[in-house]
Amino acid sequence: MQLFFDDQEAVRLLFGAQNATLKFISRELEVSTGFRGNQLTLNGADYQVELARSVLEQLYQLIRDGYPVYDADVSYALRILRDNPKARLRDIFLDQVYLTGKKQIISPKSKVQKDYLQAMRAHDLVFGVGPAGTGKTYLAMAKAVDSLLKNEYERIILARPAVEAGEKLGFLPGDLAEKVNPYLRPLYDALHDMMDFEKYTRLLHKGVIEVAPLAFMRGRTLNNAFIILDEAQNTTSEQMKMFLTRLGHRSRAVVTGDITQVDLPGGINSGLIEAMRLLEGIDGIAFVRFSRQDVVRHKLVRDIIRAYEGAGE
Repeated sequence: MQLFFDDQEAVRLLFGAQNATLKFISRELEVSTGFRGNQLTLNGADYQVELARSVLEQLYQLIRDGYPVYDADVSYALRILRDNPKARLRDIFLDQVYLTGKKQIISPKSKVQKDYLQAMRAHDLVFGVGPAGTGKTYLAMAKAVDSLLKNEYERIILARPAVEAGEKLGFLPGDLAEKVNPYLRPLYDALHDMMDFEKYTRLLHKGVIEVAPLAFMRGRTLNNAFIILDEAQNTTSEQMKMFLTRLGHRSRAVVTGDITQVDLPGGINSGLIEAMRLLEGIDGIAFVRFSRQDVVRHKLVRDIIRAYEGAGE
């Protein structure tokens, strides 16, 4: 098969330094390549050649549209098109969240991530459920920050259950705030990644951004806020009911969790698992389910998840 590219700069960006991207696709799909002038030749099994063509042509067009294709994007693109050869990468990668404070663009890296973003735009309550590394919390945080900076909400509230996993809170040093801070650290880290430090600190001190253990939500009504409950698999039934009934006027909530990593003591049911059973099908509530195919961390994470899934079968 022969492909023709008439934009030399786009080709340079597509193929990567020392043709690293082209070599990666060739190795992954077991196709041979040859490039001369503006013509690329692909040889191999029909299905693999067609997949290579689709990946290269779609990434080439994305680059020409101004999208900065990174090395990881090539791997994501290959995974997406393997799962669904009819997928349009531009429909996924260009469904972006633009964080004005850092002039940062965050794009979904899988079809499920795109569905997740769309669900957060269209529903007042969204459950994002799946394994670690699939972007559940990160994308929810990006949407919350984007919405705050656009004045769609007056504040962001981030909560986690402070479940004791191996260490007792009473034996940790410091006052209550210092004891629970390690449980909330991942939320702070994600905020730091999306906002400049001065703005983040100012909003935190003014209460526009609040990061707190789930227990601190009891008795409150949360109006005009974008609320994220992270690690929700570690809520009890009572905690989950308490959280969900905090939702006030002009508020949106996103609940994230991984039901394969429940740290609750034996005999206590996960509030997330119960909510998934009780609330499925209610108008205004969306459930988005991630799998290991949506993992966007190191490629070994998918293999690790697969190994543990297999051990449980």
